[in-house]
Amino acid sequence: MPAPLPLSDAPPQRLAALRYVLTDIDDTLTEEGRLPALAYAAMEALSVAGIAVIPVTGRPAGWCDAIARQWPVTAVVGENGALWYAEDRQARRMLRWQAQGEAARLANRDRLMALADRAMAAVPGSALSADQPFRLFDAAVDFAEDAGPLPLEAAHRIAAVFEAGGAQAKVSSIHVNAWFGGWDKRSGIENLFAARLAPLASVIGQVAFLGDSPNDAPLFAAVPFSVGVANVVPHLDSIAAAPAYVTRAPGGRGFAEFAEGLLAARNTTTEENAA
Repeated sequence: MPAPLPLSDAPPQRLAALRYVLTDIDDTLTEEGRLPALAYAAMEALSVAGIAVIPVTGRPAGWCDAIARQWPVTAVVGENGALWYAEDRQARRMLRWQAQGEAARLANRDRLMALADRAMAAVPGSALSADQPFRLFDAAVDFAEDAGPLPLEAAHRIAAVFEAGGAQAKVSSIHVNAWFGGWDKRSGIENLFAARLAPLASVIGQVAFLGDSPNDAPLFAAVPFSVGVANVVPHLDSIAAAPAYVTRAPGGRGFAEFAEGLLAARNTTTEENAA
């Protein structure tokens, strides 16, 4: 797998062409569990410039409702692609979509939580995520947010318990998320684009994705202009698809670095066209 290039090597014309910025949240926008002011300001600056910012996260439905309402974003895809929320601010109405019907979701719940109990018993020191009460479709086992921190090897053992029980499991930088269903971050984004924006394939040259961990691989693979913030580097050996570029800075500072480069490239292009 080719190593990511420094973001500074990205062609300015490719940066200037971007109109949609997809981004993971934990350890991509955040640092040590907090959203730094410069990352929020970077999202705001992109939005003001007419660029759609869309978080794509493993975080729960409850968080996604708040993010869609309060952050400078066009929409948010949550629970690793199981749902998306988009606020129509003119109509003052929240639009919601989910990948699985309510009957199937409820039928899977007990099986999923039984597997979570089995996984936590197999990996001492892990715990159910504190945000589990706000989740609709998945179980999140914490190994490095409030629990542990445990090594990535422990996270993969947790994932293996879920997979042995027939569930999908993805390892993030802090949680193992598991669910019964055929979705992932890529399919969630494809559904959002088809419903609200444009077919993803038709605008893929205008899309960037930023992430930091193995559960971001589906979008690293799907989006040619993919960017890992610097803290992705220790995980590259365990990621099925690597990002095309990597920032100098980690977390929210890496996101801000990307946003600054994008806006500078757009300004330069505008000035050249006006000359």
